[in-house]
Formats: sequence, C-alpha cells, structure tokens
Amino acid sequence: MLWNKLKNHKIYLASQSPRRKELLKGLNIDFEIIVFDCEERYPPNIPYYKIAEYISEQKASACPKENLADNFILITADTTVCIDNDILGKPKDETKAIEMLRQLSGKKHEVITGVSLLTKSLRKTFSVKTDVYFKSLSEKEIEFYVKNYWPLDKAGAYGIQEWIGFAGITRIDGSYFNVMGLPVQRLYEELSMLAQ
Repeated sequence: MLWNKLKNHKIYLASQSPRRKELLKGLNIDFEIIVFDCEERYPPNIPYYKIAEYISEQKASACPKENLADNFILITADTTVCIDNDILGKPKDETKAIEMLRQLSGKKHEVITGVSLLTKSLRKTFSVKTDVYFKSLSEKEIEFYVKNYWPLDKAGAYGIQEWIGFAGITRIDGSYFNVMGLPVQRLYEELSMLAQ
C-alpha cells in the first residue's frame, strides 16, 4: 500500500486550501502543510490548458528547500477554470463572482488542475482535466449562492461540493475531486511510482 511505500519519505503539501488538505488526507498518508509566497502569474502566450501546470511548477520552484527534511516529496497544485479559452480565476468581489457564474450558466467548461511533485533528484508535473456542465442558472440562484457561500477563494467562483454543485451541475466528465482542486486518484498513482 502507498503509506508503506512512503514511510521513509516526508510529504509536504504546499497549499493553504482546506479542500486540498482534506482530499490529501483521504489517501491516508501522513503529510505536513508548508506555506510560502509565490506570485501566480503566467506568460500571456502560454496555451490556456498549460497554465495550471506552469503555475504549479512556479510554486514548486519557489519553495525554500532548506525548510524541507531529507527524503522529502513536495506537492504543489494549481486549478484553473476555463471557458471558451478564457481563464476564470478567483473573483475579487461579489460582482465579479456573479459575472463569472453568469458566464458558466448553461454551458460546459473545463477544470484543469496541474500538480508538481518535487524531490531532491526529480520533478514531475502533470495535469488532469474535467469537463463540467451547468444548467441555466437563474439570477436568483446565482445571487443566493454568492451571498450565502461567498466563493471568492475559488477559481470560477464556485465549489462543486457546495449548494451550487448539488443544484446547478448536471454532469461531469472526469474526476470529481479534480474539480475540488486535487486529482487524488492520479496523484495516488504518481506517488506510488515515485516511492518505488
């Protein structure tokens, strides 16, 4: 099992996201949270489907290695919400959140999470894509969600695990957990290969 393979490793998750922490806990492995500053910027000419991987790699590069124990594995991640080749980041206020949800209403969009695994001798980056389909949301539904769930810390202004996911998402193609922010099944496979 994975936790036996990893018993000689120290796992660090570089994320302040409570959702990523919760998801990684679900794999039943011991890890610590490490927090450091990293600007989440990307070049203007990068393809939209590569942005999450790029930012995840930037986060891995920004981690102070002296803070990591020997035999460390650092996990960094970034999630993007993409519609019509447009990236929807975290909304800066309620008005922007409402605008984003109007844009997603009645359409399919892509959620892409890039993940980087870093050790002293190796760096591996991958991404997972999930297609998410929203029903046509009414203005009252959008306003109710934004006022009651305050999704300003979420890319695309929504959390699939919240009310809007129950009431508004008609279908997904791909990993549900990827939409929450961490493709844990793929991460499990990559960590298993890394720990061999």
